[in-house]
Amino acid sequence: MNADVFAVVMAGGSGTRFWPVSRGATPKQLTRIVGERSMIQATVERLHPLVPADRVLVITTAQLADETRRQLPQLKPEHVVAEPVGRDTAAAVCLAAIVVERISPGATMLLLPADHLIEPAAAFQQALAAGIAHARDGALVTYGIMPRTPATGYGYIHLGDDLPAHHGVAVNRVQRFVEKPDAATAQRYVDDGGFRWNSGIFTWRSDVVLAELEQHCPWLTEALAPVGAAWGTPDFAAVLERVYGPLRKISIDYALMEKAKTIHAVTGDFAWDDLGSWDALYDHLPKDAHGVVAQGPTLTIDCHDSLLTSHSGQTIVGIGLEGLTVVATRDAILIVPKGRSQDVKKAVEALKERGRGELL
Repeated sequence: MNADVFAVVMAGGSGTRFWPVSRGATPKQLTRIVGERSMIQATVERLHPLVPADRVLVITTAQLADETRRQLPQLKPEHVVAEPVGRDTAAAVCLAAIVVERISPGATMLLLPADHLIEPAAAFQQALAAGIAHARDGALVTYGIMPRTPATGYGYIHLGDDLPAHHGVAVNRVQRFVEKPDAATAQRYVDDGGFRWNSGIFTWRSDVVLAELEQHCPWLTEALAPVGAAWGTPDFAAVLERVYGPLRKISIDYALMEKAKTIHAVTGDFAWDDLGSWDALYDHLPKDAHGVVAQGPTLTIDCHDSLLTSHSGQTIVGIGLEGLTVVATRDAILIVPKGRSQDVKKAVEALKERGRGELL
C-alpha cells in the first residue's frame, strides 16, 4: 500500500458502441460486459491492494453519479465527482488533480479509464509501481502496450532512450505520440519494434501535472482555480457547475502530452484491450469448437464464428449463423455482421434522430 498514491478513474463515457446493453443511464462502464462485475467495479478491484478504496476517486457525469456510488459503496461518497457537462479529458484531469492536491498536496495520482480489460492484475500493479517510482521524481508517465497486431484504432507511443528498469519493468523516454495510423503505417510501427499502443493510462504527481497544465494550458487551470477553494464545502457543486460549462473541449493528449518534455513510458506486460466494440469483446471470450460465443440463454445449431448474448432472459436460438453478432435485451435486438460492430454507433444516432429516446 502506498500512502501517498491516489487513483482517479475516468468514468464519464457513453459506450454507444455496446448498445443495446450500454444505455445512457447505464453505459458500458456500469454494466457487466465481461464476468460477474461491472467494468468499473473490476477496475477499482484491480487496484487493490496498491491503492486502498479510500484513496480512489471517480470522475463521472451528474447523470451517472448515483449509480456509480451504488456500485462502489467502498468509496467515500464525495470521491465520486460529477462533471456538470463533458469537456473532454484535459478538463477532467485538471479537476481531478485539483481535488487530489487539496486532499494530499504533492500526492502521486494514477489516472485510468473505467472500461478497460486488463489481466492479470498482478502484472498491471507491477507496471503501475514502476510508473509511480518515476512520477515521484517529477516525470509524466504513460503506459504503452506491446502491439499484438497493426491496429489502426489506437494511437501509438514512439519510444526513445532506455531508462533504468524498475523490478524488471521496461521504462523509456517518449520521443513522440502519434495519431491513429493507416494500415500501412501501423504495420511499419509493429515491424519497427519501438512503438507501443497508447493505453490512455497515466501517472504523475498532482502538483507536477497542475504546473505543466498551467504552463501549456493556462486558461484551463485559471478557469478551474475556484474549484480547489470550494472542495469540501457545500458550495463545491455550484462552483463546479459555474466554471465548467464555459470550458472548451480538449483532450489531455493535445493539451499537455504532445507538448510536455519529461514524459516516460512504461511498457506494460499484461493483456490489455479498451473493449471498444462487440467485435473486441468476442476476441476475449471463450469459444466452442466452431468459434461461437454463447452467453445467457442461447441455443445454437450449425453456427460458426458468431457471438450470441442474451441479457433479457429470453432465449436466442441461432441456426446456421456465420460471422454474426446477436445481442438481445429486454426491449431491443442487435444483429450485425462481425467486423462492422463499430457501426453500432450509427444505429444509436439514427434512433436518436427518430425520437426513440426510450431505447437510448
